[in-house]
Amino acid sequence: MRRYIQYEPFNIYLFDTSTWQHPVHKHSYFEIIFTRSGSGLHVINGHTAMYTAGDVFLLGPEDYHYFDIQEHTTFCYIRFTEEYIKEKNAVKAPDWMRTIAFLLHAPWQCHGTIVTDATEREHLDRLLSVLLHEYSNRGDSAQGRIIQHLMKAILGILARNMVHQTLVEREKTKHSRLIEEIMLYISQHIYEPEALRMEQLVARFQYSHSYLSIFFKKQTGEALQQYILKYKLKLIESHLQTGEQSVTRLAYDFGFTDGSHLNKLFKKYYGVSPGEYRTQTSKRPAT
Repeated sequence: MRRYIQYEPFNIYLFDTSTWQHPVHKHSYFEIIFTRSGSGLHVINGHTAMYTAGDVFLLGPEDYHYFDIQEHTTFCYIRFTEEYIKEKNAVKAPDWMRTIAFLLHAPWQCHGTIVTDATEREHLDRLLSVLLHEYSNRGDSAQGRIIQHLMKAILGILARNMVHQTLVEREKTKHSRLIEEIMLYISQHIYEPEALRMEQLVARFQYSHSYLSIFFKKQTGEALQQYILKYKLKLIESHLQTGEQSVTRLAYDFGFTDGSHLNKLFKKYYGVSPGEYRTQTSKRPAT
């Protein structure tokens, strides 16, 4: 695989194109890619992400990529070495060095654009416009310092958004895992009414009654106890079609107060009593 080499510590490359001319490649430097217009696909390390105007990507030296351009696109590449962006006296800026270490070495390149918030994108676009102006008119040491400060601001915003993405992804993963665990527990204990009481669920998952109820409803759109009830009724429906258990026995097995209680709830959801449902399904012709 081709590796592009850059000997300068910092440069900016602004161009527009309808056809991607470069092979899949790696770099000897870090690269921030701004897509200022256009759309298409960006393939990074074998992962494909859609890109549109305003997206921002960060690639490290070992990341490989290419673009599949679908709409004429304007790109702005900011290329820099790690030494360029580090503080000369790291002891004076330990927080900044930790930010840079996180930014440059976290495995974020497969997650698509770093920045999704519209306000954050506007801030970056303004900073980039000033950076492009200073870079095109560079010449003295003052402009060099201005460019470095602008880069520091841009990287700070990128780091802030990457931290936000981390928290969001972790929360999504945590929520997804908890929902899966709750649903698995319910399926494993559906014939054990006592195990599905709210106090048992609270003890099992170590969350309060109110948190579990609100969380489950938010994630599934259905109340927790409502989900358990409908799960039971669905299984009872199956038993009525294929088994010979009495309604009283089914009510006992699934933890209903009595047959009358089951009759009432089943009729609420199915429009007929369990006995009537069994009669109706038994008369259907076999398929």
